[in-house]
Amino acid sequence: MWSKASALCFFSGFAMLVYGVYKVLSLAPVSSPTIAENYRIIFFHVPAAVTSFVAFAVTLAFSVVFLKTENYRRDVQAVSSAKFGFAMITAALISGSIWAKVAWGSYWNWDPRETFVLVLWFAYAAYFGLRASIEDYAVKARYSAIYSIFAFVTVPMSYFSSLLSPLHPKPFEVSFDTERGMLLGVMIIAFILLYIAFFLLDSKISEIREKLEVMENE
Repeated sequence: MWSKASALCFFSGFAMLVYGVYKVLSLAPVSSPTIAENYRIIFFHVPAAVTSFVAFAVTLAFSVVFLKTENYRRDVQAVSSAKFGFAMITAALISGSIWAKVAWGSYWNWDPRETFVLVLWFAYAAYFGLRASIEDYAVKARYSAIYSIFAFVTVPMSYFSSLLSPLHPKPFEVSFDTERGMLLGVMIIAFILLYIAFFLLDSKISEIREKLEVMENE
């Protein structure tokens, strides 16, 4: 069942992604001389950021459930979700830096939004570092679950930091025509479907691997 759901999400998300990329590249440039072509990166930057927030929220949820139930399957699922979230926030950082170079003249400006997203990135890099540093699985799972609760604080911080930003557009300031708005929605859905596909596949593979390791140790 999980393999069919994963395959369905992957092929649906991939098809939407291919369609979205084609449409993004075929859009006409905007009138702004600064971001005439560069604005296209928004259709990758925003979906990556949104998907990372969703993935980290799922990590938080499974971490809390694990701490309540001590069901190690929930720990595996929390980690699988965090993996994709970390990849997506890395993509958001890189794409945001490319945007900044064209729009603001520098890859990095220590803008509040940039800074808080970087803090978020380091918070989840530390999450994986913590897991890698502990050999005992029970201790690893418990400590990383507790840590992920505190790490998640950086998610709303990074989102609302745009309200303090003199450079980064605020959420309510961004507006698109119908075509571009729908295309952005398609890309966000495509990224989330790919996330679900990865989550289902990776969590199941990780769960099987953990069981095999336990059997070998016995």
